[in-house]
Amino acid sequence: MTEKSELIKQMLALQKKYIEYEQTHGVSQSEYYNPPADHPLHGYKDQYAEMANRVLELAHGEKGSKR
Repeated sequence: MTEKSELIKQMLALQKKYIEYEQTHGVSQSEYYNPPADHPLHGYKDQYAEMANRVLELAHGEKGSKR
């Protein structure tokens, strides 16, 4: 599996985890943007953004384009 495919797989797993939590508990803006360290969503937004940016870089590399 390529790095891009693996990252997309991980991103989908993170999305699933977020959706399950959100449907069960609900998510306030403060929980999403600034969750406490012991919160299940702590680091979610930053981790997802890092993976998405890496996928974008890889896709540009495949096509020979620039951001």
